[in-house]
Amino acid sequence: MIFERKKYLDELIAGRGNGLVKIITGVRRCGKSFLLFDIWHNWLLEHGVTDNHIIEIQLDDFRNRRLRKPDALLDYIDSKVVDDGNPYYIVLDEVQLVEEFVEVILSLTHIRNVDVYVSGSNSRFLSSDVVTEFRGRGDEIRIWPLTFDEYFSGIGGDIRKAWLDYYTFGGLPQVALLETEEKKTDYLRGLYETTYLRDVIERNHLRNPEGMKELVRVLASGIGSSTNPTRIANTFQSSQGVTIKRDTIKQYIDYLKDSFLIEEALRYDVKGRKYIGTETKYYFADIGIRAAILNYRQQEETHIMENIIYNELRSRGYNVDVGLVELGGKDENGKFVRKQLEVDFVVNRPPYRVYIQSAFHMPTPEKEQQERRPLLSINDHFRKIVIVGDDIHRKEDELGVLTVGLLDFLTDKKILEQG
Repeated sequence: MIFERKKYLDELIAGRGNGLVKIITGVRRCGKSFLLFDIWHNWLLEHGVTDNHIIEIQLDDFRNRRLRKPDALLDYIDSKVVDDGNPYYIVLDEVQLVEEFVEVILSLTHIRNVDVYVSGSNSRFLSSDVVTEFRGRGDEIRIWPLTFDEYFSGIGGDIRKAWLDYYTFGGLPQVALLETEEKKTDYLRGLYETTYLRDVIERNHLRNPEGMKELVRVLASGIGSSTNPTRIANTFQSSQGVTIKRDTIKQYIDYLKDSFLIEEALRYDVKGRKYIGTETKYYFADIGIRAAILNYRQQEETHIMENIIYNELRSRGYNVDVGLVELGGKDENGKFVRKQLEVDFVVNRPPYRVYIQSAFHMPTPEKEQQERRPLLSINDHFRKIVIVGDDIHRKEDELGVLTVGLLDFLTDKKILEQG
C-alpha cells in the first residue's frame, strides 16, 4: 500500500531549482522522510537526475552522528559535489540536530549548483530568529498526516468502514499500514509516550512532566471548546488540587505547538474584523494520537468531526480562525441585549474566504435554523457552508448557504473554491 502524497510532491516540483531552501515541517511520523527519501528521490531519478547527484543524510540516524558537527557535515557535502554543470539535490532530515544548523544551511546556499531540502519535526528552526535569517531564502512546505481522501485512496474498500477506522485511529501513515485494531492502538500509545511526549519534555527540560501530561489530557478532552491558560489553571486547581501558574501553562502550550502536536485557532470578530484574544480553541494534528492520549475514551464523533475538518482545511493551505458574530436584540422582557453567535471556522486564503459550520446531525428544522443563523448574520458575499455528518446530496438554498455531507466535503478538494 503506497500513499502518493501528490500535493506535497507537486509543491516540491514547483520549488525545484528556485534558489530557496525547501523547509519540510510537520509532526513526527507524518511522512516527511518517506516524501523526501522515497517519493521525491524516485521522481528525481525518473526525470533524469543520477543517483550520485542526490545527497541524502538522515541526521537522527546514530550512524550519522558525526555529521551533526557543522564542519564535518560541510566537508562531507563538499566532497560529494563537483562543478559538472548538473544540479545536486541535498536532503537533510532532522536538520535541527546539527549544531549551528542555520549557518550550515546558509553556507550550502552559496554553492552554485545545489538545491537544498531540509526537514525537522519541531518549529525550532522556524522561530522568529531563524525566520529572520531565512527571509527571502526559505520556502516552508508543511506536511500533515494523511487526509481522509489520501487515506481512502490508499486503502480502498468501503468508504464508511474507512471513515470509522480513520476517525478512530487517525492518519499517520504507519498506523494505516497496520492490520489490526490492537496493533494500531499499541502503536499510537507507544508513539505518544516514547516519542511525542518524551521529545517535548526532554527538549524543553521540563521540571514538571506530570503537569505536562495532565495538560495534554485536558486539551485532548476539550478539542473544539473555547478556553485559555487562566481557565485551564483553574481547572487544575479545582479538579486536581494542583497549582500550575497561568504563564507556565501558556509556555507548555507553546511547547506543544512547537512540536506540531497541536494547533491554535484564534477567535475572530467577523463584523468588527479584529481578533479577540480572550479565548481560543485547540485541535490535534492527528486525531489518532488524541484518542490514544485519552485511552480511547471520549470518542464523540461530533468533536472528532470538527477536529478533522480543521485539519483538512489546514492541510489544503488555508488559515483557519473561529468566528464570532455579535447581534443586538431584545430579550423576553423587552430589554436590549447583545448576543454572540459562533461560526465554527472562518477560512482564509486570498482571494478565498469561506464561513463553515460543522453540524454532525440536523434532525429537525429548528436545529438546521440554529446552525444556519450565524452564517446568515454575516452580510458579505463570501461562501457559506454547513457540513453535516450524514450522506446527503449537496443543496444550496436561495440565500446561498450550501449544505454538504462530510465525506463529500473531505473528498472534494475544490469545493471551497466553487460558486
